[in-house]
Amino acid sequence: MRIDIVTIFPEMFEGVIGTSIIGRARQQGLVEINLIDFREYSTNKHNTVDDTPYGGGGGMVLKPEPIFGAVEALTGQQSRPRVILTCPQGEVYSQQKAIDFASEEHLVIIAGHYEGYDERIREYLVTDEISVGDYVLTGGELPAMIIVDSVTRLLPGVLGNETSAVLDSFREGLLEYPHYTRPAEFRGWKVPDVLLSGHHGNVERWRRKESLRRTLKRRPDLLHGRDLDKLDAQLLTEVKREEGIE
Repeated sequence: MRIDIVTIFPEMFEGVIGTSIIGRARQQGLVEINLIDFREYSTNKHNTVDDTPYGGGGGMVLKPEPIFGAVEALTGQQSRPRVILTCPQGEVYSQQKAIDFASEEHLVIIAGHYEGYDERIREYLVTDEISVGDYVLTGGELPAMIIVDSVTRLLPGVLGNETSAVLDSFREGLLEYPHYTRPAEFRGWKVPDVLLSGHHGNVERWRRKESLRRTLKRRPDLLHGRDLDKLDAQLLTEVKREEGIE
């Protein structure tokens, strides 16, 4: 996969894309990540990329010329990869969206700054508008980093254990079950006996049940309207009884 990040602060990304799992994936050629400063595509001698909004109002608005120029230089005017705009007005990001993006060969992420974008960028250049939550940040760089991280880890060969991404929270619409490791007892707190039993069937049943329990307690909205198979329905009934939930 190739990911191009269009930003006026490329230096913000160096630590994220150069270290840990993403850095290793780049070194191994599993993902190509490029940083493009769209200030270089400004059409005036001062290299400004923003201006005051028509009609008045506070803040500055990103101009269309440098962003269109940067994206079209990457893709060609005829090519249409997924072009993602990070903004608080977009679709709230989800694991399913990360899976969708990970199926692409080429992503372009526009990380804006200042008050907002000229509307023509939204209408005629981007394919997806993404928000990472119902709050406002100083810029789109952090959301862009989140998208890059969440997508890269789904690519084949990036994670050392290929089952890790499959078992992620939200992958099946449920939160992930609890994890334990050595020691088996720490300060009097013991690992559940079933995880020490060596009985794989019982372990899988426990994990599924605890996944449903955690989802019910922390994100019950994920269970609303969900079609449960016979086993999940039985396990959820057991969980509700144990938790005293009607």
